[in-house]
Amino acid sequence: MTRGTTINSEVYCRTLKKLKKDIQNKRRGLLSSGVMLLHDNARPHIAVRSGEVLRKFKWDVFQQPPYSPDLAPSDFYLFTAMKKWLGGQHFTDYEELKNAVTH
Repeated sequence: MTRGTTINSEVYCRTLKKLKKDIQNKRRGLLSSGVMLLHDNARPHIAVRSGEVLRKFKWDVFQQPPYSPDLAPSDFYLFTAMKKWLGGQHFTDYEELKNAVTH
């Protein structure tokens, strides 16, 4: 996908079809055990066309509640990287920590 491409339902459906093909080629057993996706309420995710493709593929979709204060499960990997980066560092106050993380 080229930079600056607008993600609409057509682009999202094309991406889903490519994902299915890649899974078939690289991880054959995964399709038979089921595919689960986590969606928010972004327009490409809730479009009728996207829903039709997902039903055709028989993939399960779990909805991320809108405005949820929780991190999406797909963001959990960030903690390992942050833990490594912060490991062994000491901060005298909250502001120092905040500056280290945001700059």
